[in-house]
Amino acid sequence: MQTPRAIACTIYPDVQVLDVTGPLQVFASANVELQRQGRPAGYSLHLLADAEGPVACSAGFSLLAEAAREDQDPARFDTVLVPGGWGAEAQLSNEALLAWLRRAEPRVRRLGSVCSGALILAQAGLLDGRLATTHWDSVEALRTRHPAVEVAADRLHTYDPSGREGDGHVFTSAGVTTGIDLALALVEHDLGRAIALAVARRLVMFLRRPGGQAQFSRFLAPEATHAPRLSSLLEWIPGQLAGDLSLEVLAERACMPPRTLSRVFRRELGMTPGHYVERVRVEAASALLAHAQTSVSTVARLCGFGHPETLRRSFHKHLAVSPQAFAERFGAGAPRAGG
Repeated sequence: MQTPRAIACTIYPDVQVLDVTGPLQVFASANVELQRQGRPAGYSLHLLADAEGPVACSAGFSLLAEAAREDQDPARFDTVLVPGGWGAEAQLSNEALLAWLRRAEPRVRRLGSVCSGALILAQAGLLDGRLATTHWDSVEALRTRHPAVEVAADRLHTYDPSGREGDGHVFTSAGVTTGIDLALALVEHDLGRAIALAVARRLVMFLRRPGGQAQFSRFLAPEATHAPRLSSLLEWIPGQLAGDLSLEVLAERACMPPRTLSRVFRRELGMTPGHYVERVRVEAASALLAHAQTSVSTVARLCGFGHPETLRRSFHKHLAVSPQAFAERFGAGAPRAGG
């Protein structure tokens, strides 16, 4: 009988609880699906911490660590996950944790992070020269503090066992619920697509999102605190997607010369106005397609792309998938190709 793969999640005070429980539930649900088929469990799940016992998470209750991390030989684990949360910053100076992760890296098959847990892996020096992502609110910290890391701000995760668009050994995931997407990708690699899809259905999720899909929420619902000079303009843009959103129109709306607006966008958002508008349009189009509300041609028109081919090129650029494939994967049903 095959021994279950041991999955360890290392926790700490003020850890984000969903970073821990979300991925672990995916593995637990995979066990349920296997058992329904009369097969043995594929995973055993373990919580580690500085010391055995309760660890208060960010939600105010405690998770129970079964063992002290230092007492565990990393080689006994197949996969180690490092979650994020409010407490992640304090762990950057936890030398015992960082040293244990360095010892674990060459001895485990997979080492990954969820959300701002990427900052901990980076602090341990394990992301240098690797593609990495994290929660959008931590992207700038990861990029600034660790210039040797290839930061990909607009990905859900960087797990790719083929090595073409990520790494199958050391990898990261973005904000909170993307840890579930990451875990589904791990399950699919271990147990096959059928089990991964059965788990996704049981958890009432979209079928697995690709790791290259962008982190959308900050575009349709921008946080003004990250771009105070642009707050009014950013709130206005999503309601004008079918219209003219050229640089000149945006500059007039913002009461700035076009060159000034471009400088402010680059400084406060790290991209040009045109790139930002395209991202908002892609997000709006993806929301319509996911809910199968209308055809691809109509989505292209409503979101300001004009022609379906322009929409297709933007989807491939930002999501690495066609609009039709996106709708089939995430929607209630594929929309018709015509208008």
